[in-house]
Amino acid sequence: MTNRRIYQQNHATYSCQYHIVWTTRYRGNTLSDKYIKQEFKRIFKQICKWKGFPIHAWHIGDEHIHLYITIPPKYSASYTINILKGKSSAWIKKKTKQFPTGSLWARGYFCTTLGINEMVVKKYIENQKRYQVDQPKLF
Repeated sequence: MTNRRIYQQNHATYSCQYHIVWTTRYRGNTLSDKYIKQEFKRIFKQICKWKGFPIHAWHIGDEHIHLYITIPPKYSASYTINILKGKSSAWIKKKTKQFPTGSLWARGYFCTTLGINEMVVKKYIENQKRYQVDQPKLF
C-alpha cells in the first residue's frame, strides 16, 4: 500500500496527483547547464508554493522536465501546466538573458494521474539521469 497524503480545502478533500512531462522547443539540450537546472528548480519551487502544488518528485533533463505534483481540484491540469510553462519561461529569460526570443517550451505536454503505480512513477522520475542520451546542443 502506498503512503498517500490527503489534502483538504474548505469544501473538498482530495488526492489529485499528476505526472507531467514537457519538452523544450526543438528538443535541444537547452537545459544542460547546471546553473539553468538550479534556476528552474528554484522557479518551480516558487510557482508551486505560490499556487499550492506540493512537489513529490522531479527531474530536469537536458531537453525535458518531469514533475510529479498534487494539483488542487480548483485548478485544471491544463491551467497548471500553462502557469508552470509560462511563468518559468518568462522568469528564466529575464534572469539569464541567454535564451532567444519566442517560446522556450514545445507546445504540447504529457499528463497522467497517479494511482496504485505511484512508487513506480516516482522511481522512474528519480532514475532519469541513468537513461539520458547525449544530443547535440542547439544554442
